[in-house]
Order: sequence, then C-alpha cells, then structure tokens
Amino acid sequence: MKLDLVSNRVLIFGANSFTAKHLIPYLKKNGFSVEGSRVDILKKDLLLKEILEIRPNYIINLAGVSFVAHSNSLDFYSVNSIGALNILDILIEKNINPKKIILASSATVYGNQDLEILDESLCPNPINHYGNSKLSMENLAKNYFNRLNITITRPFNYTGVGQSSNFLIPKIVNHYREKKEVIELGNLDVVREFNDILFICEAYRRILENPNTSNEILNIASGRGIKLLDIIDIMNNLAGYKIEVKVNPKFIRENEIKTLTGSPKKLYSLVGEIPQKDFKETLKDMFEA
Repeated sequence: MKLDLVSNRVLIFGANSFTAKHLIPYLKKNGFSVEGSRVDILKKDLLLKEILEIRPNYIINLAGVSFVAHSNSLDFYSVNSIGALNILDILIEKNINPKKIILASSATVYGNQDLEILDESLCPNPINHYGNSKLSMENLAKNYFNRLNITITRPFNYTGVGQSSNFLIPKIVNHYREKKEVIELGNLDVVREFNDILFICEAYRRILENPNTSNEILNIASGRGIKLLDIIDIMNNLAGYKIEVKVNPKFIRENEIKTLTGSPKKLYSLVGEIPQKDFKETLKDMFEA
C-alpha cells in the first residue's frame, strides 16, 4: 500500500477552496496520497519549494478568484492566468513531468452562445473578467501541451455542503435555514447546471487516472439544466413553507448568460458516464448540514 501511495502523490493548489475541501478526502478514500497546498501561487519561490519537497505524481490547480462579482479586476488575471503559468514554468525549469496536471478553468469561458447545450468545439466568448482570465489561462497553457501532461477542465456550476454563501445555491438554502420570509434574487428565468460536488470529485479522479485525457479540454458537465424557480419549489417543500421571491435589479448582471448547460459527451467518451444523485438530495444535504 505504501508503494502505491508513493506513486500516487497528488498536490492540490488552492487547498482552502470549497472544491478542495471535498476533493482531498475523496481522493484519499480512493487510494491517493494527497497534499493540500495553501501557498500563494504568485510567489514562485514558495511554489518551487513545495513542488521540490513533495515531488507530486499529479497536480491539480484549484487556486483562483472564482467569485464573478469580485471587486478587483486585476486579481482575476494575476491569480487565474499568471498563477497557473507559474506552476507550469517551474515544472519545465526543473524537468519535473507529473503523470497528470489538471488546470481548472470554467464554463463561463463560453459566454452567451445562444445554444442550450455547450460543447468543447464552440469558440469561447467570455463576457466578464472571470471568464476572460480563465480563457487566457487556457490559451497560454496550450503552449505547454507538447511538454507536459495537461488536462484543462471547464466545470459547469456545482454546489454542496460548505460552499460560500456568496454563491447562489448556498444563499437560497441559508434563507430557508434561517426561516426568512423574503428572498431577493436576480433573473428568475435562468437555467443552469447545478451538479453535486461529489460528481465533480469523481470526474477529477477519473481524469487523473486516465492517460487519454492528457492535452485535452474537457467540460465537467452532466447536461442537467435546472430552473431557478424549480429550486425555490424544492426548497419550499423541504423547509415546509413558501418563501416570497422578489426580483432585485442589482442582482441582474449585464449580459446575463440565460442558459448554461454543458455537453458531457467528450468527458464520458474518455472516462465513462458519471452518475450523480438527484439535486433534491443535494439541497437536502445542504439544508440539514
């Protein structure tokens, strides 16, 4: 078992992130030896020290600024774009070639495509700094494809226990947990994927283990679109009361992406179909946590 762990060392940057807090124990449970890094990926000396100490067989970069309404635009590009390149540059400079490097991008790189299902063949058209910073990272990282085993992932929306209330689903759930009578939301007609965090963890595990995913850009998606109003209906039933929903214009973003669901076809063709629980169960877990 120790030999297996030696050859299955995973270094995850962004260990404080919502995703990492679920992914680290998930990978450990599945036979990986996992180190979660909290170093600032803009500081190459600290990155170098960590990488040389751990000598990882696998690297997953989850470090980044992910809240779209974050106030400092420069942070998106410095952390999401340049930070990821710092990792790759160190690997090249020190001649370290892990079995797999996963760089987390985002489905927001697609922008408004006027299509109900988005796949990797589409030309990205991001509409905000977050999406543009992730697309910049993707384009720069492609230059390393011939030297490193990189997979770029484009996760669609996902949620679960422990996600920050800055994000939509935890905000909704918290209102019900606190028995609030009114909730203010933005566009009620949007359709989004809201996958369970364990769906994402399983996707990352399979990508790590599959050599055929190298030098690919992959949606982490299920194609399961859910209307915001349907989520309110589910929560009304779970909480046993009906909340009043008010539309606040401040929460309606300019150039709102109306439908954002992804095609899982490419992902599933490489790693197999990934099951997940009904979204009602995810909401129940969050409500009862």
